[in-house]
Amino acid sequence: MTLPPIYPILDTKSLARRGISLERAAAAVLEGGAEILQIRHKEQWTRNLFEEARRAAGLCREARALLVVDDRADIAALLGAGLHVGQDDLCPADARKIIGPDAVLGFSTHNATQLSLAAGEPATYISIGPVFATASKENPDPVLGLEQVRTCRALTTKPLVAIGGITLENAESVFAAGADTVAIIADLLAGPCTGESMRDRMEQWRQLATK
Repeated sequence: MTLPPIYPILDTKSLARRGISLERAAAAVLEGGAEILQIRHKEQWTRNLFEEARRAAGLCREARALLVVDDRADIAALLGAGLHVGQDDLCPADARKIIGPDAVLGFSTHNATQLSLAAGEPATYISIGPVFATASKENPDPVLGLEQVRTCRALTTKPLVAIGGITLENAESVFAAGADTVAIIADLLAGPCTGESMRDRMEQWRQLATK
C-alpha cells in the first residue's frame, strides 16, 4: 500500500496535558486534511475512552481516513481500525490473527537489525526512530539520525515511516533520507494549543507534503 506522507499521532497523555479531548483532536486534524491518524494510549483503556475512540473512528470513516490504534489489537478489531505494534507488544504474526488479513499493521523498529528482522513479519509498513530527540515518549530508544534512515531505507521495500522529533523545520531532510511518511506528535501541539491551532498546523503539514 501507499501511506499518506503525513501521519499524525494523537497521544492521549499529551492531549490531556493540553486540555484537548481525543475526539476534538481527531476532528481537528481531519479538518486539516489528515488521511491517516493514530490513537496512542499507554495506560488502561476505560469505557469512556473507548466510546470517545469509537466516535473518532466514525469521524475517520466520514473523512475516508485510516484510523490506527497503537498496541491494542483487541481495540483495533472492535473499532475496525488498523493496528501498530512495538518491539515489546504482541508480535505482528499474532496480531494479524486478531485484526485479520486485510487490516493495516505497522511495526516499530529502532535500528537496522530490528528492521531487517521485520522483513519477515506480516506488517503493512515499518516505522523507524527516533530520528531526532523526542519528548513524546518516556524512555525513548537512542536517537538514530538521518544517516540511519538512509541505511534502513535500503533494507526494506515496505513503506517506511520515520518518527521521533520530526517538525515542520526538519521534515524535508527526513523525506530526503528516504522516508515515505513522517509521523508527527508534539509538533501538532505547538504553541497555544486548541482544536483550531491543531487544524491549522495540520494544514501546514499538508502544504509541506505537496511541495
